[in-house]
Amino acid sequence: MREISDALFSALMEDMRRAAEAEILPRFLGVTAEGIRTKTAPDDLVTDADTGAERRLTEAFSVRFPGALIVGEEAVSADPALLPRLAEADLAVVIDPVDGTWNFAHGVPLFGMIVAIVSGGETVAGLIHYPLTGDFLVARPGQGAWHIARDGARTRLSVATPTPVSEMHGSVPLHMFPSEDQPAYAQGLLHFARTTTWRCSAFEYRAVATGAMSFSLNADLKPWDHAAGVLIHREAGGYSALLTGEAYRPGMTSGRLLLAPDAESWEAIARSFSRA
Repeated sequence: MREISDALFSALMEDMRRAAEAEILPRFLGVTAEGIRTKTAPDDLVTDADTGAERRLTEAFSVRFPGALIVGEEAVSADPALLPRLAEADLAVVIDPVDGTWNFAHGVPLFGMIVAIVSGGETVAGLIHYPLTGDFLVARPGQGAWHIARDGARTRLSVATPTPVSEMHGSVPLHMFPSEDQPAYAQGLLHFARTTTWRCSAFEYRAVATGAMSFSLNADLKPWDHAAGVLIHREAGGYSALLTGEAYRPGMTSGRLLLAPDAESWEAIARSFSRA
């Protein structure tokens, strides 16, 4: 498994910052109808910011990781055969150039940029950048999870303190679940104090990794949404697994992924959705 040095890690952050400044920030609140296109559904959008940022990141990472598999969300949209190669790749870079594209395209300031470095099927570096505030959430295995502010100040992250289910706040993007499963999962939401969704994995992972929320349950396991965030959450002290109990791996594309403060909380939350 490849280790990412401090110097390389800092360079990746700078690559992300530059791509956001060049391609994303100038377009926010200025996206025109001509700059928005649909992919698999009317609300599955791609903008010029997505394609421009992914192009810049792909060029930069191809130099930093010669021969690595580059798995960008928009590249996979154009060539779905890329995605299955991730599970077996010796080294891969997974890119979500604009996570929360629907929000971005509609002027909602909840979007981010996500990058994961995957070696031998395991995430060895996870980085989430928030272009509007200029900060990052980052992690490497065994080194903790960190918030890095625009000015470079570092704060160690910690997940929420475990509480009874009835006091938990969580994120459940119900619209991402198959329609036939939604009623059962909706029933499960009644066990919690509050549930919500931001239509943005970058902010959902921010909430659970900083302790703002106790849990997150997801059904759409795209690696660009989860490979970085699962590592960040784990390094912040959290516990995650599919509802089957199987550990998450970046090559997975199906299942129900539950993140919780610890294993005991995970079990209690999973029981709340056991009828789904």
